[in-house]
Amino acid sequence: MTIHAGSRDRIDESVYALYRDWLPGSGEELRDFPVYFHYLNLDHDTPEHRHLTEIYLPLK
Repeated sequence: MTIHAGSRDRIDESVYALYRDWLPGSGEELRDFPVYFHYLNLDHDTPEHRHLTEIYLPLK
């Protein structure tokens, strides 16, 4: 799991970093399940740069 901070329009950068940077050296294997997100603040009054999203990479 990692936390993406900022615009959700750029969340793909954090997802790719998990696959590209973390996974190869982790010794972990992916499970047959998609990446999923937990949006920590959905309040429309929260400025975009303060959005926080947990990104979960399902592992075996």
